[in-house]
Amino acid sequence: MTSSATPTAPSDASVLDLAPVVPVVVLHDAADAVPLARALVAGGLPAIEVTLRTPAALDSIRAMAAEVPGAVVGAGTVISPEHVRDTVAAGARFLVSPGWTDALLEAMKASGVPFLPGVSTTSEVVALLERGVREMKFFPAEAAGGTAYLKALSAPLPQARFCPTGGISLASAPSYLALPNVGCVGGSWMVPGDAVAAKDWDRVARLAAEAAALAG
Repeated sequence: MTSSATPTAPSDASVLDLAPVVPVVVLHDAADAVPLARALVAGGLPAIEVTLRTPAALDSIRAMAAEVPGAVVGAGTVISPEHVRDTVAAGARFLVSPGWTDALLEAMKASGVPFLPGVSTTSEVVALLERGVREMKFFPAEAAGGTAYLKALSAPLPQARFCPTGGISLASAPSYLALPNVGCVGGSWMVPGDAVAAKDWDRVARLAAEAAALAG
């Protein structure tokens, strides 16, 4: 994964540079996938992480990848080599895990798409650096020490870059994005459950636009 990025070339890009915020999406109905993705892209958030927490996840990834050209659709909660295989086959263009093992890491490396293995301790970060991985998910961000922890890591481990996820809000995101070792944050506040249930895609687009504006 390199440091330059455009939404149209994620295989050659860093997920961390696509947008300041990566929406973390949990979908219970794949029929909502396309209109939700269109709303997020319209709001300025092209990178969308669809978590593998529901039976609708793979169909949602497949639909977004096929029908929303501006979306860079990724898979989250990837915890096995089988998840890697199935999500890439469905069209996922990046992978995010809450943690990692050597077997999972090797599968993600072999997938041909960018990936963010999850870490929450200094030792995990050092172990990934030792394996040639410099871009990671910091999870669960707030519970694992938040901005203070990441700031403390930046001096001894400046080569590591992070996408913190877990408990981050519109109010707290700017403090993360101000850190030199943070490329983007993950969050779900722009896809509230009541808006998805009501199919209020205009509201989702407005909330996405607010999040996208954090780049400034």
